[in-house]
Amino acid sequence: MTKIGLEIHCQLTKLRSKLFCNCRANYRGLPPNSNICPVCAGLPGSLPVLNKRAVEKAAMIALALGCEIPERVSFFRKNYFYPDLPKNFQITQYNAYGPTSIGSEGNVEIEGKVIRMRRIQLEEDPGRLVYEGSSEKTQLTLVDYNRAGTPLVELVTEPDFENPRQVRIFLNVLADLVENLGVSDPYLDGAMRVDGNVSVEGGNRVEIKNVGSFKDIEKALNFEITRQQSLVDRKIPVIAETRHWDEARKITVSARSKEEEQDYRYLPESDIPVIIVSREKIENLRKQMPESLAEKKDRYIKKLGIPAQVAEVLSSDKFYSDLFDKTHTESNAREVANLITTDLMGVADTREKKSELKIDNKAISDLADAIVGNKLTRNSGKIALLELVKTGKSFSEVISTLDLSNVSDIATLEKIIGEVFKEEEKAVIEANTNPDAVNYIVGRVMRKTKGKADPSVTLEIIKKMISIK
Repeated sequence: MTKIGLEIHCQLTKLRSKLFCNCRANYRGLPPNSNICPVCAGLPGSLPVLNKRAVEKAAMIALALGCEIPERVSFFRKNYFYPDLPKNFQITQYNAYGPTSIGSEGNVEIEGKVIRMRRIQLEEDPGRLVYEGSSEKTQLTLVDYNRAGTPLVELVTEPDFENPRQVRIFLNVLADLVENLGVSDPYLDGAMRVDGNVSVEGGNRVEIKNVGSFKDIEKALNFEITRQQSLVDRKIPVIAETRHWDEARKITVSARSKEEEQDYRYLPESDIPVIIVSREKIENLRKQMPESLAEKKDRYIKKLGIPAQVAEVLSSDKFYSDLFDKTHTESNAREVANLITTDLMGVADTREKKSELKIDNKAISDLADAIVGNKLTRNSGKIALLELVKTGKSFSEVISTLDLSNVSDIATLEKIIGEVFKEEEKAVIEANTNPDAVNYIVGRVMRKTKGKADPSVTLEIIKKMISIK
């Protein structure tokens, strides 16, 4: 039996300042050690001042995951030495004396399985180690403290995962959740880091530290399960330790023996007073929270008639669900959803590609109206959509430029079909007994009209002209 638990570190990237000082929370792209002050550099005599908005955003994550928020929230010092931790302790939260972290006992359901959340805590991010040099002998380890003090939410699960695939699904759900809440951008480099704790029956728990991508944590866990099972099968003890994922070699490597809670010598943080969280404050936070992914999906299905599978895809991507909400009308909602999930997501599936889109909400809505009104075929609609988001032009400009107007006149269609009949006499003869021959004729008409003919209308005319019942 395999048991897997996670510790996810999620930066609160939608804040102006760090957790305990006024330095910028967004440290990315700045020169090394230019975004620091006496507080985040851990200089003697400096005092932390808690960022109120960070507490609120962490509480919103806890509420979204169904966690209990205690009336008294407090901070502790977690003592350990590491080069990127200038104070030699990290200000975090700790539940040894009762639930005093920002949240506890929540849950997330994935594919019918409930994953329990042990706790959610707010803490400061350490600095960052930068390695320079081409080999181990010449490599230098540099420290950049720009990240030190950045607001971080640590989410700790119970060991409820049975396999690495469930882990990847869970992380995708969690990333969608925090992005939808507007508290974090999980796809920024280093904004969401994962530690995996894994054990197989007959072995000790092993921790895999700070894996940067969801694909890599799945690979790391798969490797580690195989490694541990091999040791157990050969009656070799599995040592409780911390291991790192070597991305180049696709293996985990031993880093150090595993620390236990007592090794960190937790102490109450005397420089930060206990925070009293009233029930009224919690209810106000609930009102500020956006529509949840589940509520959004339910609205798409029940109010707009969008198929469940399409609604799930659409609601899980904040960029595209926001686009949908700004674009659709009651009459074209299903077609807008199809255009986004079938066509647009296929060509703009990364952050970089999304940022390059030139989107005119009215143009996309007009395009969907044209398809619904049979003024444009679905195939022509796809061509028009890609031109719309590439150029930012209006719908009428794109249709005029590409000459995509639908061939809907019955007489015109009958003439074109008659031409195809003369060119494809063998297929016409076979059409009464061979459905593939009929489909072939439809395809030839679509080619002749450059995709402008409505396939269903074309099929009906062909059947009528050949007298197929």
